[in-house]
Amino acid sequence: MWRDRINVLDKKRNRILQAGGADRIEKQHKSGKLTARERIDMLFDPGTFVEVDSFIESRIDDFGLDKKRVPGDGVVTGYGEINGRTVFVSSEDFTVIGGSLGEYHSMKIARIQDMAYDMKAPIIMINDSGGARIEEGIDSLSGYANIFLRNTKASGVIPQIAVIVGPCSGGACYSPAICDYIFMVDDISKMFITGPQVVKTVVNEECTVEELGGAKVHATKSGVTHFTYQDETSCFEGVKQLLSYLPGSYLEKPPVKELVDETNGKKSLLYALNTLVRGKKMDTQDYCGELVDIVPDNSRKAYDVLEVIERICDKDSFLEVQKDFAKNIVVGYARINGESVGIVANQPMVLAGSLDYDASDKAARFIRTCDCYNVPLVVLVDVPAFMPGTAQEHKGIIRHGAKMLYAFSEATVPKISVIMRKAYGGAYIAMNSKNMGADLVYAWPGAEIAVMGAEGAVNIAFRRTINESEDKEATRAQLVQEYKDKFMNPYVAASRGFVTEVIRPDETRSRLKAALKMLKNKQVAPVPKKHGNIPL
Repeated sequence: MWRDRINVLDKKRNRILQAGGADRIEKQHKSGKLTARERIDMLFDPGTFVEVDSFIESRIDDFGLDKKRVPGDGVVTGYGEINGRTVFVSSEDFTVIGGSLGEYHSMKIARIQDMAYDMKAPIIMINDSGGARIEEGIDSLSGYANIFLRNTKASGVIPQIAVIVGPCSGGACYSPAICDYIFMVDDISKMFITGPQVVKTVVNEECTVEELGGAKVHATKSGVTHFTYQDETSCFEGVKQLLSYLPGSYLEKPPVKELVDETNGKKSLLYALNTLVRGKKMDTQDYCGELVDIVPDNSRKAYDVLEVIERICDKDSFLEVQKDFAKNIVVGYARINGESVGIVANQPMVLAGSLDYDASDKAARFIRTCDCYNVPLVVLVDVPAFMPGTAQEHKGIIRHGAKMLYAFSEATVPKISVIMRKAYGGAYIAMNSKNMGADLVYAWPGAEIAVMGAEGAVNIAFRRTINESEDKEATRAQLVQEYKDKFMNPYVAASRGFVTEVIRPDETRSRLKAALKMLKNKQVAPVPKKHGNIPL
C-alpha cells in the first residue's frame, strides 16, 4: 500500500521536474538561457535547497488554460543556504506558460516573501516571465499588487535582490524596482513598461527591444540596474558576492571575512623607508605610501579614485555598484580589515568629480541601502561643486542634491570622511561633512576646504581691487596665493573642529581600521515619527 502511494508521489515529483517539457527546455537553452531550477542550483550550496508549494497549479480552465496547466504554475519557490546562510528564492519558469503570472503563481511568490520576512533572511527574486497571464484577467493584476505590497513591507528589513534573466515588462518591472538591487545579463535581460509596438503606436517612435530596455541601456542611461554581467553564470556568482557584504536582516551586522596577508612577507622599498623614518613597524596591508604618487598635489589634475580605493581596502574586496552609470561618483562595497564597508567617492576622471543629478541619486540610494543593513560608510572627498548650468537646474539638481544631503543626515551607521583634495561649497557639505553628522573627518595635508576655489573666490571678493590695479593679472595671482595660504588648507577647518585630524595619506588605512573598530557599537536612537519625507 505504502509502496504504491510513494510511487504515485515519485511520479508526480518527476512530472514537476519536467516543467514545460523537454522541447521547451531545449528551446530555453537554445535562446542562451538556463532553466528556473538550473539557476537555483547555481545559487545555493549543494544539497541545501528545499522547495515549497511545488504541487500548486492554476484553477482556471478558460481559454484552453486547462491544457497548459503544470504543477508549480510557472515558478519555483523555496529556501536553502548560500555560503552557509539561509536565503529564500522565487525563480520564474519560462518553459511553463511563458512564466506568466497568474493567481496561484503570485500566491507562491507572496508566500515565500512572507517566509523570508518572518525568518529575517534575504530573498532573491529571479524574473523570466511573459508578464501578466491574460487568461486569468484581474487575478493577475491583483497578484502583482500582493507582491509589491510585500516588497515594500520588507524594504529595509531584509535584503531583496532581483535578477532579470529574460523578459520583464509592464507591471512586472515594479517588484524589481522596489528591491534593493537589480542584476541583468547582456542580450537576454529585457525590462520595459511598454514594448516597442506600443511605443510605435502611441508616440510614433521606432526602437528595438534592446534599445528600449536591454541591460546596457539600463546600466548606462537609466540607472535602473545595479549590476550587469555577460552571462548567467557570472551573474549568479555576482549575486553571491553581493550577499557576502550584507547581513541577513537589519537586526544583524554584516558578516566579517578573515583577512589574509598575501604579501608573503614582501615589503616595498617605500614601506621600508617609511618604517625607518617613523621608527616603528607597520602592518603591510596598512601601508598606503603609493597614494602620494596616485593623487597629484595639483587639485586641477585628474586621477582614478579606484586606485585609491584599491589601496585603502582589503585586497580585491571592492564590488562597485552601478559602475557604468553616473561615473562621476563611485559607490560600492568593500572590506577594511575584513569588515564590510560602503564606499562613496568622487571620481576626478569624470566631470572633475562634480555632483550632478544622476550622481546625487546614485549616491543617495546607496547611502540609504547601507544604512538599512548596518554597513558603515567611508567617504572619499575630492569635489569641486554641484554641476552648474541650465540643463542641471532644469533637471532638478536642487531636488536631487537634497536627496544626498538627506541620506547622509538620516544615516545612523558609522560615517567616516577622508578629504583628499578639494572640498568646496555645498558639494562638500553633501559629501558627509562634520556638521552633517560625520563621526570622524580626516583630511590630507593638501586638502582645500572652502566655499569655492581660490580663483573664483578672489574674482568675486576682490573684483574692484583687481579692476583698479595697474597689473590686473599680477594682482589677481597675488590675491589667489594669499587666499590659498590663509584659507585653503585643512588646518583652518581643523582649528574650528570641522576636521577631526589632519593625517598623512599613508596613514589612511590604519586610521580607518581604528575608526571602524571604535565605532562598531555605535547606536543612535531614531526620532519618533511616522517617517521622513525625502525629496523624491
